Amino acid sequence: MDSKPAGADEQARAQERSNVGKRRLLGIDWGTSNRRAYLVDGGGACLASRADDQGLLAARPHFGASLAALLAAMDIAPGVPVVASGMVGSAQGWRQTPYLDIGVPLLELPAHLTRVDEADENDDLGGRSVLLVPGYSQHERGADGHVRIDVMRGEEMQLLGALMLRTHGGDGSNGDGWYVLPGTHSKWVRLEGGAIRHIATFMTGELFATLGKQGTLAPLMEGAAGEESPESDAAFDAGVDEARRRAPLSNALFGVRARVVTGAMPAAHTRAFVSGLLIGAELVAALDLAGHDPGTVTSVCTPALHRHYARAAGRLGVTLQALDPDRVYRAALGFFLRHIDPTYQRSQP
Repeated sequence: MDSKPAGADEQARAQERSNVGKRRLLGIDWGTSNRRAYLVDGGGACLASRADDQGLLAARPHFGASLAALLAAMDIAPGVPVVASGMVGSAQGWRQTPYLDIGVPLLELPAHLTRVDEADENDDLGGRSVLLVPGYSQHERGADGHVRIDVMRGEEMQLLGALMLRTHGGDGSNGDGWYVLPGTHSKWVRLEGGAIRHIATFMTGELFATLGKQGTLAPLMEGAAGEESPESDAAFDAGVDEARRRAPLSNALFGVRARVVTGAMPAAHTRAFVSGLLIGAELVAALDLAGHDPGTVTSVCTPALHRHYARAAGRLGVTLQALDPDRVYRAALGFFLRHIDPTYQRSQP
């Protein structure tokens, strides 16, 4: 019976760690309007990055050519694998990737990638394939029999990265808890045991942008001060307090105009008040779903957005802790690099 030399297993593991550390991966957060690319090593360290306006709308239908231009601009070597997430995997994107059920653990994402080969696209992708990350869907039946349906595409990378950072952060966390991912469509997600247990999406960012561009509130919001000040903070707080009173949102929004035309609120405070009202309404509804005691909620967003959400949450008795979205995304890419087949990028004959 053959026996391995003493220490052979440890040497093999050390060699594998060394090999992973030397490998590279290009991750692309490919959204509707914008695209961000990160070249990372096995530890998730960013070696290069690039952002442009070649989102789904601009790149369609020539996704392969658009990616080839990005690879050339970043001087990405032919052997570097590419993983893309976001709306590029939607029905309107490069190739539709089926949604995973929320019961599929986040750590299993590398086993569910959709492959696009160079031969399919007739573009110079350096002999590689591109792997598209799937999103998640929820069909949850409540105690009242109502089925709550929701989806996410792109946010799964933020959740995976957040899970990596929290479970390897040295504080003993298992990553369980509530997460908020603010943006155009804000996501509230409950993680348990490394899997998604609940998704709730709020069109907070889209509503704020739409109200500021068209409709009866638009002139007031356009003329309102956008910079932060004690006065704007107070107006924001007043909006959160209005949301806490649980008035129907459409009624509360008309009340903004009524406040201005009657002189109850300066027009300059409109933008901050509406922001507080919308974020407050989102938080009130999310806390209803969470059972009013979500513990510390983890936010993954820009510092500016976190400031607003943390301020509103504080008025409702909830604490938010922040994770940097770039760091979170790089952590997810590092996980992919360690767990995908290193030979996958070779196009099949």
